[in-house]
Formats: sequence, C-alpha cells, structure tokens
Amino acid sequence: MTNTNAKHKQKMNKKEKIKFILDTLEKLYPETPIPLQHKDAYTLLIAVLLSAQCTDERVNKITPTLFKQADTPQKMVKLSFEQIKEIIRPCGLSPAKSKAIHGLSEILINEHGGLVPESFEALEKLPGVGHKTASVVMSQSFGHPAFPVDTHIHRLATRWGLTNGKNVTQTELDLKRLIPMEHWNKAHLQIIFLGRQYCPARGHNIAECPICSVVGCKEIKK
Repeated sequence: MTNTNAKHKQKMNKKEKIKFILDTLEKLYPETPIPLQHKDAYTLLIAVLLSAQCTDERVNKITPTLFKQADTPQKMVKLSFEQIKEIIRPCGLSPAKSKAIHGLSEILINEHGGLVPESFEALEKLPGVGHKTASVVMSQSFGHPAFPVDTHIHRLATRWGLTNGKNVTQTELDLKRLIPMEHWNKAHLQIIFLGRQYCPARGHNIAECPICSVVGCKEIKK
C-alpha cells in the first residue's frame, strides 16, 4: 500500500468510504450480468436454489440439462423426485433440492397460476426458498430494491468495516442502512464480482485489491 493510500484510508469516514466503494465498483463493473444462466423468473428461482453451497459455474453446467426437460412448473412436476435428483446431483444436497424444486413447482401451479409470485412473503413460503433466494428473484427478475447477502458479500462487508460480521442478516441490515437504495440491486452483484477477482477468502493480497488497499481490511476471525 502506498503512503498516499494509507493517508487516504486514515482520513476516510464511513460516508466517504461508501462513496469510494460504490465509485470503484462502478468503474470496475459498469455492467452486471446475472452469473446464473436463466430466461425468466422461474428458471432464475431454480438456479438460485441450486446454487446453495454450490458454485455458479457448476450450476450453469447443470441447468441446461434440467431446463431442456423442464423449464416451467408444469413440466417440472411431470418429472419424478429421482429424475430431478439425478440431474442435479453434481450441485450437492440433491435429495433436499429435488424435493424443494418439485414441491415449489406444485405450489406455483396450485396457488399462483403457474407463475413466480412477485412478493417476498409468498416467495419465502416456497420450499427451499429462503430470504436470500427471494431477494435475488425480487431484485433481478422483478426490479424491486433488495440486497441479497451471501457468504462472499458478508466476507467483504466485514473486511471493509461496514458490518460487525456476526451474521448475514445483520450484514444485510447494515448494508441497506449505509448504501442508498437505488444502488442495492447492482451493488450486490458488483461486490460478488470484485470478491471473485480481487478479494477471495484465501490468498487475499490486500495491496492488489482496489478497495482493501484504500479503505483497509479487517480479516474475519476463524
């Protein structure tokens, strides 16, 4: 870290830090394509559900096969649990995920006319759909302000001193409080992109990270 960056870091208050982070993210990632391949709200919902404890890269290798057979709730319920489980096995947790995919597809047909509901409350009632998954669908499919926080965003927000790092729920509240709402939907993807490129969990080089090198880095205690 240069002396200039060190001085900059020491003088930076929370408001200045947020502005610097958002400005840097916008310069690095002006475009934010959704990492998970999908074509509509339903396929995004399934892809996000599959991404739990699995990389986006692996999910994107599996979903073309799954969606070729079933890319709507009506088609999905025609597959058996075993058929779904076999296709999604490489994503891990396949028994639970296949049950959730089949179950939520039935609910979408029976209670929502075969459509993904545009509501946090309704989404979070679906099997296998937690707040983070609902937030991704609400923000990326429907354009509602949301800040999905996964372990990567949680790690970076803690490193940058934007949250106390206790849990993802607290991190989401802290980031929503600090970052203007109009930036939420884009910023959460930008932070994920930066984490993958410059700020990994292991082998993190502070000097090479465009944000940590300026705002400082508080490592998470193992």
